[in-house]
Amino acid sequence: MRITRVYTRSGDKGTTGLGGGQRVPKESLRIKTYGTVDELNSVIGVALSCDLHPELMPILKNIQSELFRLGSDLCLLEEDKIRFKLEGMLERHVIHLESLMDSWGEKLKPLEEFILPGGTQASAHLHVARTVCRRAERHAVALSHQEEIGSFVVPYLNRLSDFLFVAARMENYLKGEADLFWDKTR
Repeated sequence: MRITRVYTRSGDKGTTGLGGGQRVPKESLRIKTYGTVDELNSVIGVALSCDLHPELMPILKNIQSELFRLGSDLCLLEEDKIRFKLEGMLERHVIHLESLMDSWGEKLKPLEEFILPGGTQASAHLHVARTVCRRAERHAVALSHQEEIGSFVVPYLNRLSDFLFVAARMENYLKGEADLFWDKTR
């Protein structure tokens, strides 16, 4: 892929192109969904720039690449994925997130109370990423009720939001920061 010019002017009338060439309104649910995935990727980029623990860096950079795959999965209609022979999200992506959470769960204390977002700056940004991920998941579920989407889009987003919660806790753990617990008296 080679981009020689970022602007095309083709979206000036409120439409954008899908990967298969179809023009759709910029406010369509499909565009909202993969736009939110793009926003999520940016928030993870912010977390990466905030002195994230080195153990987490390669994992989150890999997730950023997976989010590009997810965006590609969402910007192509299912028939276009077949036509172009492109695979979207796969079960292995979901399983990998589960295995990471399982391995970290051995180090982290079980939760007995609700925790508040915070701790290190990177952890706080991972909590923001988690909430953006949940929004992307809600959009993907709504989109799946309107049209067919990849079978692992929703499971991946569901697992990724859980993963980002655990990653935020892991960041605090690795930096010696305690979880911040909800004060039920307030």
